[in-house]
Amino acid sequence: MTPPRSNLTPPAPRWALASVFVAIVGLALLAARARAGEAEPGSAGGDAGQPTSALAAAGSAGVEGAAASGAAAGHARLETAEPDDDGDSLEATGEGEGEEATAAIPSFDSLRPIPKESDFLSLARAEDSRLVVDSAAGTRTLTVVPAFQQKLTELLRSYAMPYGALAAIEPATGKVLALAEFSKDNPSMRGLPLKAIFPAASVFKVVTGAALLANGVTPEEKVCFHGGRRRIQERLLEDDSRRDNFCVSLTEAMGHSANVVFAKLAKNVLDAQELRGWADRLGFNSTWSFDEPMDVSLAKVPADEFGLATTAAGFGEVFLSPLHGALLAGAVGNRGVMVSPILFEDETGKPRKVLEPATASMLSDMMETTVTAGTARRAFRERGRYALGEVRCAGKTGSISDKKPFRDFSWFVGFAPKENPKIAVAAVVVNGTLWRVKAPYLAREALRMYLEPPKSTPKKKTTVTGGRSSLARRPN
Repeated sequence: MTPPRSNLTPPAPRWALASVFVAIVGLALLAARARAGEAEPGSAGGDAGQPTSALAAAGSAGVEGAAASGAAAGHARLETAEPDDDGDSLEATGEGEGEEATAAIPSFDSLRPIPKESDFLSLARAEDSRLVVDSAAGTRTLTVVPAFQQKLTELLRSYAMPYGALAAIEPATGKVLALAEFSKDNPSMRGLPLKAIFPAASVFKVVTGAALLANGVTPEEKVCFHGGRRRIQERLLEDDSRRDNFCVSLTEAMGHSANVVFAKLAKNVLDAQELRGWADRLGFNSTWSFDEPMDVSLAKVPADEFGLATTAAGFGEVFLSPLHGALLAGAVGNRGVMVSPILFEDETGKPRKVLEPATASMLSDMMETTVTAGTARRAFRERGRYALGEVRCAGKTGSISDKKPFRDFSWFVGFAPKENPKIAVAAVVVNGTLWRVKAPYLAREALRMYLEPPKSTPKKKTTVTGGRSSLARRPN
């Protein structure tokens, strides 16, 4: 029998205490690293918002940031190895073809600045509060709003993230309002808002949601499930009346980015060809007509059932540029019409119907839940209040990470005001194991900067003293 330890027992040797300390530090670092790839934080504070009781009880139902496992685990973006080819070689399949896209996976190793002769923001000069460039055809005015562009660039620079980019457009016209970027890791990089090297993650749920709604799934339709907090496994996609104790609507699943719910619905309602067709319709796998070179956004949808399900939930080989992300959000807010982007005032964007108005309206309502009660709720609140005042906003977050090298990706795409959008934005941030800001907060600030009325200057009145005119500040 081992005698009880007394206060006279000799203390543990110093090397043992040091080993315990090292072990504790190691576990803490591993826990911090794991948290970087967990549920969508929704803000720089890392808060996942206020989930519904069912989602809270279920551990957020496998919210974005979890991994897929099983037959298609090799295609899961969470902690996958860094690909080594550039996505510029994508061969577009054409709108709505529904055929598998054939392309190499985009890579940061192949990231190159856009050519200087095509970098019109760098070539532009200020004239009468606008940005203009001189060309053989004469002086052309950019659609970019100079003050807005400058404020966004300064905001990104202030957080010194490895990579960050934000695109803003006017949904009804396609006018580009801002293309801001910053990279601490690659300071000479230009053109990040046009690069489709960022995994789309749960932003692709916007495409899946459109496909589900078009196939008769309603926003109120409930899906019951169990498990899936960390990983999507094939067995979780099968109905189990004994264990499926948590049920949420499609709207709640969109707001909280519940991976298992989207995976189950895609498996039961869609097929690979149909989801590919919807991706193509919403701008993936196709070239863009734009004054600056804009990458094609790759969307591969596997033919196998599990690969389809995990891709629909945001874990496939799907990549997105920030400008395309803004166009995607803008199309939802613009009643289903996507207008091609333009950079000069003498151009006209080409409208294209990509969603039925009723589908766009339902999708807009679902995406508003992201901001009011879901993964972006915390990011859109300040001092306990909604940060945009009475302006309603709809959007979608995304969060995923690569392992080698470790990169944490966060997204927000959205538009405001919800009823009649004046601006659509897409922000993406790439962090390392330590981060200072995430995309939903940057997007919120962009929306607020653009929509907030300019501060009025104090009114002044003229008084006359001794025959001389002087200006006096109006009393408060």
